[in-house]
Amino acid sequence: MTEKATNMLIDLSHTFTDGMPGFTMRTPEGREETFSASIKPFLTHEASAPFYQGKASFELTEITFQTSIGTYLDAPAHRFQGKRDIAGLQLDDVVLDAVIVHVPNAQAAQPVGLLECAIPEDIAGKAVLFRFDWDQHWGTSTYETYPFIGPDIIDRLIKGGAKLVGMDTFNADDCTDPVRPVHTELLSRDILIVENLTNLAALPDRPFRFFAVPIKAQGAAAMTVRAFADVL
Repeated sequence: MTEKATNMLIDLSHTFTDGMPGFTMRTPEGREETFSASIKPFLTHEASAPFYQGKASFELTEITFQTSIGTYLDAPAHRFQGKRDIAGLQLDDVVLDAVIVHVPNAQAAQPVGLLECAIPEDIAGKAVLFRFDWDQHWGTSTYETYPFIGPDIIDRLIKGGAKLVGMDTFNADDCTDPVRPVHTELLSRDILIVENLTNLAALPDRPFRFFAVPIKAQGAAAMTVRAFADVL
């Protein structure tokens, strides 16, 4: 009797930590400001113990962060005012059959086109995850200068009917391009984007489902997720 194969869960998220790598923005005055996450106790075990006559204690945690930190999902509202926000997404928007596109020779600050990678023929309704292996640079200055998706790939994703696009880099777009073509073209068509994935190299050559489920946050244009693969 043949044993039934069991599914394998593979974590594709960076650990969310206090002071973790975030992003830098330039203020109107021209000053660069870096953003990250703050995680600290709101109520400690020691402080709560007297409320329970010393018979129990609990910790409550306070987390402060901008929603585009860590492994996170962009809703259409991230780029377009009035389009769907995070709470407006359905579960079947963020739990999808998925394919990996490996780009082994991706170069920093260079666009990746169809000549550099092979996108599977059938991507309709699926998550397409780009593996640049850039997650190995997480937490270093190298991570901030990354390969990005070129215009012919944008066109292929749209025409192929992809439902979500992810990558193991800081941004789907070239951060020096103010047009932001990937975000503009994909999010205008309700094709979601997940950035800062990690561990894509651990995925075997088997079918898998991709999960990128955020909390149901009304008014949020993006949100950190626990992304993972359920390998069949």
